[in-house]
Amino acid sequence: MKYTPEAGFPYYFDFVKNMNCQSIFSSQSTITFLNSISEEKAVYRYEPTKWSIKQVLGHLTDHERIMTFRAFLMSRNESVELWGYDQLFLIENSRFDALTLQQLITDFVNVRKASVSFIEGLSEKQLNIKGMARQYEVTLEDFLKSIIGHEKHHINILKERYF
Repeated sequence: MKYTPEAGFPYYFDFVKNMNCQSIFSSQSTITFLNSISEEKAVYRYEPTKWSIKQVLGHLTDHERIMTFRAFLMSRNESVELWGYDQLFLIENSRFDALTLQQLITDFVNVRKASVSFIEGLSEKQLNIKGMARQYEVTLEDFLKSIIGHEKHHINILKERYF
C-alpha cells in the first residue's frame, strides 16, 4: 500500500477496493472474531497508552455511525465535504470499558444492520455520486467501502498486537 492510515480514505479503501459493497457489509467475519474474545481479554491493552479491545470495538462502531451518516448526506446529493472527526476525543468521552463486551458487540451488530439496510436501498446512480473525502474525490460506493477497510485495518491490528 502506498498510503498510511493518516491519509484516511485511500489507505482504508485499498483493503477492499475490488470487493462488492453489499457483500463486505454483510460479511460476518468481524462479528465471528469479536465473539471469540473473552470478557477478560476485552480490557487488554498491548501498551498502557493504547486502547483496550473494547475501546477499539467502540471506535469501530462510532466510525461506522459517523461515516454512514455522511454517506447518507452524500446519497441525497447534499453538498458536504466529508470532514474528519477527533477519534481520541470520542474515546476519552466514552464508557466503552465500563460496558460488557456483549453490549458493545450488540451495538456494533445493530449499527451494521442499519448500514446494510441503508446500502440495500441505494440505486446504482446514488452509488456513483461523487464527493470529497479530505482532498480526494470519491464515489459514494468507494466511501462506503472505506468504512469496512477501516474496520479491517483495526481488526488486523487486534490480531497482530493483542493476540
